[in-house]
Amino acid sequence: MEMVIREGGTRDVPLVLGLLDRAVEWLVAQGRTRQWGTEPWSTDPKAVALVERYVARGTPYIAELDGVPAATLTLTDGPAPFLAPAGEPERYIHLLAGDHRFAGHGAGAALLAHAAEVTRRAGVGLLRVDCYAGDDRKLVAFYERNGFRPTETYTHGDDGWPGQVLAMRVRP
Repeated sequence: MEMVIREGGTRDVPLVLGLLDRAVEWLVAQGRTRQWGTEPWSTDPKAVALVERYVARGTPYIAELDGVPAATLTLTDGPAPFLAPAGEPERYIHLLAGDHRFAGHGAGAALLAHAAEVTRRAGVGLLRVDCYAGDDRKLVAFYERNGFRPTETYTHGDDGWPGQVLAMRVRP
């Protein structure tokens, strides 16, 4: 399959929400309901507003396989408000999600490599991401396989959602 990574924009909010919805559906089918819940993001006004905010303040990227959207991430200049900035210029990955019909084709890894290259070209030396760190930490391991190193753990919200911040140094 041919992979193309394209820069998106606010017009892609429905596409990003659709990819998040498919990811939630897959997580629920796997019994992994704590990461992103059990309901589609597109039906939750707070989740829709969150996606709109990140896409408006950052740059979404869409990985397409043979012209079909397979995965997405949004790159911004900093973390979510509940996390401390790095104290140096950084780029931050939000909303990485993929359509699991394309699992094994490398769309997520390609988007992470693309984000690292965009960060490097911007003359920024630090790329960070945070993710769900519960259950078997498979998501943390995915980021580690793609060159990120764990930095700090955190809990978020009233339910103590376990999170992990990871970082990658890039050479500007």
